Amino acid sequence: MARRRSQADDDRIRAMRNTLLDPFEDLPRAVVVTANDYAAGSVFPDHAHRRGQFAFASRGTISLTTPEGRWLVPPQRACWVPAGVAHAMTMRGPVTMLNVFVAAEEVEAVQLPARCCVYGVSALLRHLLDDAVDLPALYDVDGRAGRLMQLLVAEIAAMPRLSLHAPLPRDPRLARVCQQMFDAPSIATALDQVAAAAGMSRRTFTRQFRAETGVGFAEWRQQVCLLAAIERLDAGLPVTRVALDLGYASPSAFSSAFRRVLGQAPSRYVETRPAT
Repeated sequence: MARRRSQADDDRIRAMRNTLLDPFEDLPRAVVVTANDYAAGSVFPDHAHRRGQFAFASRGTISLTTPEGRWLVPPQRACWVPAGVAHAMTMRGPVTMLNVFVAAEEVEAVQLPARCCVYGVSALLRHLLDDAVDLPALYDVDGRAGRLMQLLVAEIAAMPRLSLHAPLPRDPRLARVCQQMFDAPSIATALDQVAAAAGMSRRTFTRQFRAETGVGFAEWRQQVCLLAAIERLDAGLPVTRVALDLGYASPSAFSSAFRRVLGQAPSRYVETRPAT
């Protein structure tokens, strides 16, 4: 019995690559880092964690959905999901995901946000993640490993947020037409068209849409098309085809919109994204 218990303890303190969080939710460590590979199309239905989750897409693209909207996590970016927030994740292509699960006291100490968001990831943070995932689960909190984890969480809190989110209204009429836009995004979709589909006047739709999402329909439509564009570029589609499929008047118009959010032209994004 003693030998069996010792082996179980050994299994618990192995490095955290290729493992799931569930057996480790109660580890007596404020920060837990894991890594997993997922096949294209893998889906995690609605679930929540007792710790905050910082999910880094080392390879591939992750789509995150909550009742409040949809976020897209391109390669080499990350998303933050606060503890207790129900969310679903879909892997767009093969994905390598490094997760940092952060206990409440650490979240409060560095003031991580109370809502989901997408982050840029610095070279330093990538190196910290690579080191942290190979530490034993029960690392020495007073030694180098503990200091590394503290720096890791501090660097997460310092990362820039990216506008890769399309909020979802709660009104079922608005939510229905928004879901239709998610399924068939086009920058050419007209306000009058979606207002009629929702069974509202243009004025009522405009007022209620902004009240529920915090943005106007044109800005929201732009965000939906940007998320769709990133998914398609990551799937290997050429820039011109993506631009025209999404209803842009020209590839240059698409490039301008893309650059405003991601800080680079789509052609440059394609050149610099990691191989999948």
